[in-house]
This record gives sequence, C-alpha cells and structure tokens, in this order.
Amino acid sequence: MSVRSAAVWAMAGQYLSFAMQFVTSVVISRWFLGPAEVGLFSIGLAAAMLVAILQDFGLSRYISGLPRLDSAEIARCSSVALLFSLVVAGLVAAGAYPLAALYAEPQLAPLLLIIAANYLFVPFAVVPMALMARAMQFRGHFLVNVCAAAAQGGVAVALAAAGFSSFALAWATLAAGVARGVIAQSLRPAPPWPLRLDRVRPVLGFGARSSVLYLTGALGTRSPDLIVGKLLSLGAVGLYSRAVSLSDQFRQLIAGAIGSVFYPAFARIRDRGEPLGPAYLRVCAGYSAVIWPGMAGLALAAEPLIRLLYGAAWLKTAPLLTMIALTEIMLIALPLVSEIPILLGRLNRLLAYNLIDTALSVVLLAVGCLWGVEGAAASRLVYGAAWLCLYFGFMHTLIRFDVGALLGIYARSAAVTLAAVAPLALAYRLWAPPETIGLGALAAATLLGGFTWLAALALTRHPAGGEILALARSLALVRRPAMPQPAE
Repeated sequence: MSVRSAAVWAMAGQYLSFAMQFVTSVVISRWFLGPAEVGLFSIGLAAAMLVAILQDFGLSRYISGLPRLDSAEIARCSSVALLFSLVVAGLVAAGAYPLAALYAEPQLAPLLLIIAANYLFVPFAVVPMALMARAMQFRGHFLVNVCAAAAQGGVAVALAAAGFSSFALAWATLAAGVARGVIAQSLRPAPPWPLRLDRVRPVLGFGARSSVLYLTGALGTRSPDLIVGKLLSLGAVGLYSRAVSLSDQFRQLIAGAIGSVFYPAFARIRDRGEPLGPAYLRVCAGYSAVIWPGMAGLALAAEPLIRLLYGAAWLKTAPLLTMIALTEIMLIALPLVSEIPILLGRLNRLLAYNLIDTALSVVLLAVGCLWGVEGAAASRLVYGAAWLCLYFGFMHTLIRFDVGALLGIYARSAAVTLAAVAPLALAYRLWAPPETIGLGALAAATLLGGFTWLAALALTRHPAGGEILALARSLALVRRPAMPQPAE
C-alpha cells in the first residue's frame, strides 16, 4: 500500500472513530454526567496513563523501525508485551486505594480497578497493530479503531443512562480494550504465548529507553488533570479535561491518523539513505495548512459549540477550549519531534529535551492554577510558545531542513488560516454574536470558511495544495473502485 493510500485509510478510520466519540461525549455530557463526574473519571484515567506508558514498551516503533523481522522476533515482542501489560495492570491496581485516599474520593479506587483490567488486553493489540503498520496495511487499523470506538461509545451511553455515573466511562474503556485485542488478533494473529524470552536484550534495551522517554512525556501531558484536580476541584478538572479532550479529538480528526503513517514512511527514507529535510518540509506544510485553520476555527467557535452541543452546565469550558485550541497551533508547527530523533538514534538527546519540556509544562500549569481553571488553560499558551522555541533548534540540527523554506510555509499557512476563519468572524460582527448565533448560521459560516480556505491554498500556491488534491483523488478511488475492463 502506498503512503497516500495508507493515509486515506488511516484518516477514514479516524473520522469514523471521532464521530462516534464526539456523539458519545455530547450525549453523556448533555443528559447524564456533570463536570464533577467527568472530572473524577479524568483523574483516574490520567493517573493510570502515567503508568500505562509502559504498556507499549516502545514495541510499535521497535517493530516498525527494524530493517528485517522474522517470526522469532515477533514472538519475543509479543511475550514482552504480555509481561509488561501485567506490570501495568498490577501497578494501576496497587495505586487505586492510595490515590483515592490522596484525593479523598473513595469511588476513585474501584474506578481505577476497572481501568486496570483494560491493560490486560493491550498485548493482544500492540504487536498485531505494529505489524500492520510496518506493512502499511492500514485497512486493518481502520477496522480495529472503528470497532473499538463503537464498543466504547455504546457501553458508555448505555451505562450512563442506567445511572452508573463515572463508572460508565471506566467500563467503556475496558470494552474498547477488549474489542481492540480481539479484532487485532483476528486480523493479524500474534498471540503472546508460548512465552519466548531468549535474546530479548535488544527489545528490552530499546523499550527501556523508550519508556523513560514516554514517562517524561506523560508527566507533561497526563499530569494536568491530576494537578488541576488536586489544586482546584473535581468540577474544575471536569471542565478542563473536556476542553482538552475536545481540542485533542478535533486535532485527531483533522490529521491525527496520518501521523501513524509517517513513522514507517520516514523509516523507509532513512533506509534508502535519502535526506529527510525535503520530506519533513512537506509534512510541516500539510500539517500547518490543515490543522492551523481547524484549530483556529475551533477556538473562534468555542462558545457557540459548547452552548449548542453540551448545554449551559458546560459553558465555562468555552474560554478554556479557545486557549487550548490556540496552543495546538504552536504544538503542531513542528511535527514528529519524538519519531524523527528515535529513527536517527538520538534517543538520549530527545530524553534530555523531554525532561526540560516536562518541567516547563508542570511548573507553568501549577502557577497558572493560582488564577483558577482559566489560569490553568492560559498557562498552556505560554507553554506552547516555550515548547516551540525549545524544539526548533533541535529538529533543525537533526534534519537540516531549510529554515527559510519552513518560515515561508508558516507565512502561507497563516494566510490560509486567516482566510478560513474570516467568514465566521464576519458572521459574529454582521449577523449574530457568539452568545446568540444559531447552529444553522454557524454551519453556514464554517462551510463558507472551507471554500475560502481552498481559495487561499490556490492563491498563495501553498505547497500542501497539490498533496491535498492528490489525497482527495486517492480517497475517491478508494470509495469508487475502477470498473473491470471487458475481455477482448
């Protein structure tokens, strides 16, 4: 499968999964769960995921990056995945009651035990998914991700309607884990038995370094819910986590799935001995041309979206969503900041940068909490600017991309972004303000923004324009197979 076709399948799976997750979040938040209930689950999930960085143990990238792979190596990776899933589940379960005591929330303990059970099914999905990614077989990823999202959404809504409160979200997480494991094994069997632990030193060495890297990253990305929950309140963490979740889901909808295609694609470029700079500039152009307008639009539409979809109980999420969405613009300006250094064997240097990155994130968030949940969200803007300054020189040292060309891409992407959000800004000014605009007017302005975005891509001759058209043609070919030729 070509990189473009793989991206199409990855995006299709991402779109369907997002749609299911988004509808689930709207239904649950509007009719069944309040900010405090969502906040309790967010604290438990964030705590579990600090440990869960060990669940993959770097196996996905290890498998994708190997020049050659045989059945014995697959068996070793599956065995390692099983052992570390047991470690993760045990650690999460062991921390359940101490964490409940720390937050003075008794319900946090049984909730964490349910989440812990989810990690027992991780090894059944990790290696099969990595093998499919290595072979660029993203049709399999499509099926796994969509079915898991369907299972999670169905269980969450059913149990929330039945009065399970925060536990509905925990059981839904477990259902998604089971679905991923069962379907992945059915598509690309790689069972973690019998155990094979001979010559696992390379796997453990790579996994240990990767896990340290993931841990530092997780402290920066997963600790906010824990910090906000401890320094403020369950309601505050519910609002904050909803804003982060919406921003992250929207970014994933736009281009998140494509990232899974780039790692094996760049591995191929590296193995051919070709320079990574030109390919990296194309990735930066694609990301900034698509994600920047999307996140800017989300920031501008935050208040009407929250009001129309989630209801008055969640209106305080709107300003938080605006600030967090704008932060994503900075964080996506330099994609693949973990993948490229790993591919080039610069894991130790990446770890040092991650430690600085994590310290910045935690300290700025803690200081921001002094001004409440709005201050916590505002701290992300400062963090985003610091992050971009931190990694720009590092990535340039590794890839040697043309700085002038990248700045030119940024300028064109900024122009395209302004063109995309201009119709909505004008609608606020000439039609109705954010606090009263209706869903129809919002949709019309968004649709018009899509047309002005396409026009701006053409007028600025943005380098991503051709790639977007080619991707659209590939999508059309996937949806409409070629007709068979008649026999002569």
